[in-house]
Amino acid sequence: MDQIFDLFGDPVPANWGQRGRPEHIPTQQNRNRVSMLVALGWGNGRIAAAMFVTVPTLRKHYFSELAHRRVARDRLEANIAMKLWDGVMAGNVTAIREFQAFKDRNDRMEIERTMGSAQGGESRSERVGKKQLDARRAADADADLMAELEQEATTQNAVH
Repeated sequence: MDQIFDLFGDPVPANWGQRGRPEHIPTQQNRNRVSMLVALGWGNGRIAAAMFVTVPTLRKHYFSELAHRRVARDRLEANIAMKLWDGVMAGNVTAIREFQAFKDRNDRMEIERTMGSAQGGESRSERVGKKQLDARRAADADADLMAELEQEATTQNAVH
């Protein structure tokens, strides 16, 4: 047992009490905190400020938590769902109501995601570059100009 722990059970850095700032030692509680803040959509700078560390220190010690940014929200939602489900199975009426609301929100989110992916697929296949867009605009402007000229010609011929 060569490591020393403080009164809260956290390990004491080796250079504690010496010159310079003590090295940051990540704890499981801090790892969970970083995972939760990533799931809530916080940026690295904001998380580092909340943890009282610099952004490079955050990246160094919590790399794996930051790497799962894309699935962190889903993991958080899954944990909440499991806690609610445990309450439902225990017969907690409030948990039943909350689980129903949670399920309804999830259903709405899935419908929106499905509708968005159906619309998103069409717009992705229709994407064009700047040059093609400029060519379309020029062709449309020419067509509009020609339509105006024809209309003026027909109205002038009708008057004469």
